[in-house]
Amino acid sequence: MDKKLKIGVACGGTGGHIFPGLATANVLVKRGHEVTLWLAGKDIEHDAIIGWKGEIITIPSEGFQFGLSLRSVKTVFRLYKAYHLSLAQMRKQEPNVMLAMGSYASFGPVKAAAKLGVPYVLHEANLVPGRAVSMLSRKSDTVAVSFEKTSYYLKHHNLVFTGMPLRKDLQEASKSPRLPRKKDAPLRILVMGGSRGAQVLNEIVPRSLAMAVEQNIAIEVIHIAGLQDAEEIYKLYAKANVKADVQHFIQKMEEVYLNIDLAICRSGAATCAELAAFGVPALLIPYPHAVRDHQMSNARVMQDSSTADVVAQQDLTATWLRDYLVSVAQKPARLERMAEAMKKRAQTDASERLADLLEKVAGA
Repeated sequence: MDKKLKIGVACGGTGGHIFPGLATANVLVKRGHEVTLWLAGKDIEHDAIIGWKGEIITIPSEGFQFGLSLRSVKTVFRLYKAYHLSLAQMRKQEPNVMLAMGSYASFGPVKAAAKLGVPYVLHEANLVPGRAVSMLSRKSDTVAVSFEKTSYYLKHHNLVFTGMPLRKDLQEASKSPRLPRKKDAPLRILVMGGSRGAQVLNEIVPRSLAMAVEQNIAIEVIHIAGLQDAEEIYKLYAKANVKADVQHFIQKMEEVYLNIDLAICRSGAATCAELAAFGVPALLIPYPHAVRDHQMSNARVMQDSSTADVVAQQDLTATWLRDYLVSVAQKPARLERMAEAMKKRAQTDASERLADLLEKVAGA
């Protein structure tokens, strides 16, 4: 494409917004476009954008609050301030098109773009739209989605299925086949609760795995503890003679995905997309306090396509999980069917699709 564009990507807030936004931004830069990241000034953003050489604009933002309270009033003023700061910045260098990855960090840049007549594309990562996308989509020409069934929850005249953009290293590694489990080999399990970990998983899963080992089920585990005490979790596994690698965080997740048989995890949009890309079967335990219970909705879609099993957190007990693991270990053929179905959900070209859409909206 000959026409080079100036593109803004509003992806601040959380890793679930930053990483797919950054993945798309890198594709756009590779195509020769000038890309500016619009961030929210959160701590997680610093590590996520290491290596980014383009311009960055930081607009301090805060999440939406509902109901009448002092905090909700303060939030309204902060969002209003974010809008005016964004407007001032955008007037200095107006982009040809904006991409907003959702979350409160999108509000200021998108409202400023609308004020200046700059076309913008919203991306909704989850099945059920978040508050930001629901609000901002009313005047948007285009909304990109990760789940095709989002059309049941968001009525919009131009909903485009792109999938969930993945980091380039994950995208490339997902082309390699997973290392198959050998006959009579231990069941290789990944436990992860998101970037901050999940206390419920950290408490229940080690006990359940220990109970499964007592039933002569061979198990190996990689446990990502997040901010929780990794040493204490490791001691639980060691006491039960469970071979375990417990880490606070793992940088090269692609190496993990290629060498496991089952993931026990939450069901955020990024996690679902990564599992699909690598064809990893899963037991999904949705975060019960997610806005609009969107993690449960994501999980049910995965379950309906026979790629994952789902249990609500309130129904998760050590004995239930032990029985589940015993059943899974004894039925390797079912895991393989789940893996095949999971791989069929993969959308590893989502970054390119979203970049194509931005070029189209900009008239390039």
